[in-house]
Amino acid sequence: MQRNVLILDFGSQYTQLIARRVRELHIFCEIFPYNKFPTDLSSYKAVILSGSPFSVRAEDAPHPDLSQIRGKMPLLAVCYGAQYLAHFSGGLVAPSDTREYGRANLSFIKEGEVFFEGVSLNSQVWMSHSDTVKTLPTNGVKLASTHDVENAAYKIEGETTYAIQFHPEVYHSTDGSKILENFLVKIAEVPQNFTPNAFAEEMIAELKEKIGNDKVVLGLSGGVDSTVAAKIML
Repeated sequence: MQRNVLILDFGSQYTQLIARRVRELHIFCEIFPYNKFPTDLSSYKAVILSGSPFSVRAEDAPHPDLSQIRGKMPLLAVCYGAQYLAHFSGGLVAPSDTREYGRANLSFIKEGEVFFEGVSLNSQVWMSHSDTVKTLPTNGVKLASTHDVENAAYKIEGETTYAIQFHPEVYHSTDGSKILENFLVKIAEVPQNFTPNAFAEEMIAELKEKIGNDKVVLGLSGGVDSTVAAKIML
């Protein structure tokens, strides 16, 4: 089965929103904890790193193993992810002078970048962080700024790696879905062939093939997830 997009969760309150926005683009995605994701990534065409309540400067900061991802497949790092790439790749992340939370507007967008295609200057974005990227990582190229955040977006030359300090998944970022579409469809070339009905049919067929004539024990709590699973299994 083609999984298409892998989202690594660092504990952000917005991670489920990332998945929702991706699926609204008719692209199937899956969320996994940053430290417990599949070792076989052959069925994925792109990876997204979520935000996090942690600071990359903290001793207990989440450290994902990106050895099979970075530089090998398209990668989009959001908020904490953007800070993580900078902090551990030759850049500098420092505390913001003030907590950067709320609406902001893009005051600079690098021309000719597919990542920001169709996004106009002054486009509103949503910030939610207390650290900021002061110096870009090695081979980092600034793509966008706001009045208060110099490195609001950047890419890493030699890789299909993009990073943004703001949250494109929330509705306050007016062109957030467009940015996600630019990355996933135009840059990563992920197919837009996902629909809930097609997914259900595919999963049912896959389960029938795996289970065959075996018996299945299912614990049904009455919640949405287990109820849907039970319905698929019937």
